[in-house]
Amino acid sequence: MIAAHLAVLDDDELARLYPRAGVPWLRVNFVSSLDGAVAVDGLSAGLSGADDKRVFRLLRMLCDGLLVGAGTLRDERYRPLTLDPARRAWRGEHGLPAYPRLVVVSATLRLDPATPALADAPVRPLILTSPTADPAARRALAPVADVADIPDLATGLHLLHTQGLTQLLCEGGPRLLGSLGEQDLVSELCLTLSPLLAGAGSGRITAGPPHPPRPMTTTHVLTTDEGFLLTRHVKKESATS
Repeated sequence: MIAAHLAVLDDDELARLYPRAGVPWLRVNFVSSLDGAVAVDGLSAGLSGADDKRVFRLLRMLCDGLLVGAGTLRDERYRPLTLDPARRAWRGEHGLPAYPRLVVVSATLRLDPATPALADAPVRPLILTSPTADPAARRALAPVADVADIPDLATGLHLLHTQGLTQLLCEGGPRLLGSLGEQDLVSELCLTLSPLLAGAGSGRITAGPPHPPRPMTTTHVLTTDEGFLLTRHVKKESATS
């Protein structure tokens, strides 16, 4: 396990601590308070800071597709999935398109087509939904996003892989992470511990029915001047990836 201070790492050194895998890979990124809360006043922003945001932006740069639940997209008021010129240049140097693709998971298609994350996206988003989703909602979303029916998340991930989106980053929310964990689809968890006791009221980073524990191996812990702990954990059988 690597232990280091974030401030001494330049961006290239930091990127090497979060490698793109040689196989299809689902990385999950969350921030939590010390007492396990996933939000403050309903939003994760109250737990974050400049150091956490640095890694947050780096992980977006590294992925092919950004997977997010519809509730998180709405509640966190997602903006279009853009990157600054330096990160776009990095992607170009590594044979990647300028921007990752936004992938939204929504069973009901209760999404506003005018939301900036969809309407102003630099790459046409993809929405994964249930075959029983509202036909009227499908028609409303068609001008701004592709919509694909999936029977389950494993099928959805396979669809993304066939489209070249093999390195996936999931930013939640908790119910989506719970479903991914239940189906044993999580390759890696990047968890930031915020130096904060949030108190009762907020849920955990995962929600939904219980499932068997999934053993993980910790690959690194980064400390910061702000007091955050940035950790990375990979699925046990994938620990060498």
